[in-house]
Amino acid sequence: MTSIAFLGLGIMGSGMVRNLLKAGHGVTVWNRTSRPLPADLAGASRATSIAEALAGKTRVFVCLTGPDAQAEVLEGPDGALAAASADAIVVDATTTDPEVTRRLAQTAADNGLRYLDCPVFGSRNEAWEGRLDFVCGGEREAFDAVRPLLDAMAASVHYMGGSTAGTAMKLVGNLLVAAQMMSLGEGLSLARKAGLDAERVMGVLDVTDFSSGLIRGVGRASLAGDYQPHFYLKHMLKDARLIGDFARGLDVPLPVSGVIAQMYQAAVNQGLGDLNASGLHKMLFAMSGLDENGKGEKSGEK
Repeated sequence: MTSIAFLGLGIMGSGMVRNLLKAGHGVTVWNRTSRPLPADLAGASRATSIAEALAGKTRVFVCLTGPDAQAEVLEGPDGALAAASADAIVVDATTTDPEVTRRLAQTAADNGLRYLDCPVFGSRNEAWEGRLDFVCGGEREAFDAVRPLLDAMAASVHYMGGSTAGTAMKLVGNLLVAAQMMSLGEGLSLARKAGLDAERVMGVLDVTDFSSGLIRGVGRASLAGDYQPHFYLKHMLKDARLIGDFARGLDVPLPVSGVIAQMYQAAVNQGLGDLNASGLHKMLFAMSGLDENGKGEKSGEK
C-alpha cells in the first residue's frame, strides 16, 4: 500500500481517488473548496491544508482546472511544490499550457522534487470506473515509479517523453475532441432538420467506420436533450484557448480550431458553460431553428 496525497476533488479527481482507494492505497485529499465526500471516497483522509495533505507523502497527485488553479495550488511559499517532501514525485493530471508545465517542472527540480505531467483522456464515467487514458511526460525513472498507481486508474498509460510531452499530447487530443464535438453537432442539426428518425440516425452512426465512442455516446445524449456535465463546456473553452496559444507558439495554423473556439465562447456567453461540453449542440440546434433540447422543431416552424 502506498500513502498518497491527492489535491483536487472535481469530477475527474474524485473518480481517480475512488480507484486509488479501491486498489488499497491510503489517500489523503485536499480541495480548494470544501465539499462532502461521496460515499465511495469515505476511506480517504481529509486534510485542511496543502501542507497537512502532503506531510510524509512521497507520491503527490494533482488534478485541477487549469493554469490559474495550478499557480494557486502548486506555486508560492504555501504551494505544494514548496510543501512537498524533498524526495516526492508530483504527478499532475491538469490540462494546461506546456510553458506552465515547463515552469512547474523547473520549480519542482529546484526544490528536489520530480514532476510528471500526466493529463488524462476521459470524462466522469471513465474517471469513476478506472478507464482513463494517461499521457505522461517527464523523467522516465519517475514515471516507472508511479506506473502501478496510474494503472489503478487507467484503461491505458502512455509515456510520451520528457517534460511537457504529456501536456502537448493532451492538447493534440483535445483539438480532435473539440472538432468532433462540433462536427457531430452540425451533423445532428442537419439530420433533425431533414426529419430523420433519431434512433435510425444513431443506428447508422453506431456502425460506420467514421464513428467513435464520442459520436455514439454523446450523439444519443444530445438527441435526447441530455447535457448533464461529464466534462464542463466552460473547461472545453479553456482547453480551446490553450490549444490556440500552443499552436501560435509553434507557428502552426489552426483555422478550423479557431472557429470552433469562437463557437464555444458563444455557448459560454449564452450561459451554457456549466453544461456538458456537448451543450454546444444545444446552441447549434437553436441556431438551426430546432428545439434546443433535442425534442423537435421550435413551435410554429417547419
